[in-house]
Amino acid sequence: MYISQRTVANLKRIQRQLNQLEPEASPKALVVPGSPQPRENILVFSGSFNPPTTAHLALLKQAQQFARQHEPMLVYAAFSTHTTDKEAVERPLLLDRILLLKRLLHTRLPHAGIMLFNRGLYIEQAQAIRTSFPRVKRIFFLVGFDKVVQILDPRYYDDRDRVLSALFKLAVLLVAPRGNAGEQELTDLLRQPENQPFARFIHMLPVNTAYRLVSSTHVRQESNTATNGALHNVPQEVRQFIRETRAYSPPVRRSDGSIVDCYEERVKYLSELVGHSVS
Repeated sequence: MYISQRTVANLKRIQRQLNQLEPEASPKALVVPGSPQPRENILVFSGSFNPPTTAHLALLKQAQQFARQHEPMLVYAAFSTHTTDKEAVERPLLLDRILLLKRLLHTRLPHAGIMLFNRGLYIEQAQAIRTSFPRVKRIFFLVGFDKVVQILDPRYYDDRDRVLSALFKLAVLLVAPRGNAGEQELTDLLRQPENQPFARFIHMLPVNTAYRLVSSTHVRQESNTATNGALHNVPQEVRQFIRETRAYSPPVRRSDGSIVDCYEERVKYLSELVGHSVS
């Protein structure tokens, strides 16, 4: 496989940043080289982007439209080195996903940046932004409906109301519809007595209904089927990445009977290029 020297330089810079994001350290945020420095108002869309889909792009475009109505505001896609309920998702490398999204945004959403966190909870990410970027005044997090349900779920907290009160002192949530859950479902969720104190900090961000069912999980599951039916839900750049890296493909048996994992071979190659293990 061939990787240009420019790409190698990008890989090295991003890996150095990932090495700084110790999961046990205080909440910390960084921006990927080439992204604008956070200031004033920012809108952050955190996810695993595994892989980036047409729905991710649609949400980011809608976020940019919202940002234009609330200028000055910068928009960021964001990754965490530790993502709640996503620990089992390991392929492709975080390094690869960041580089892929960076390329995608460069051509499709050139004014959007990429932010990196060492923590997965939104309260920790809000704290990381406040600490790392003191010029930021207001924080908006864009989340899917399924995520806001998780955020309000007491199972994730020792003291839910204390944590949520702290979160909403720092940030506002914008909720995108998912599946059959839209504005009415959000209204019903926020009318629950335990959620009413936080309702004024949570708002719906309308998105085209065509994207409600688009799922990265589905793309990963279908990427190796004969029809590859789900691949129409990812941009061309992502389809090319999937074909070239075989990131979601099982090991293959060669004609000599040996078995090779093509993506594992890529990981080894990237480690050699970067000079140490890659994340």
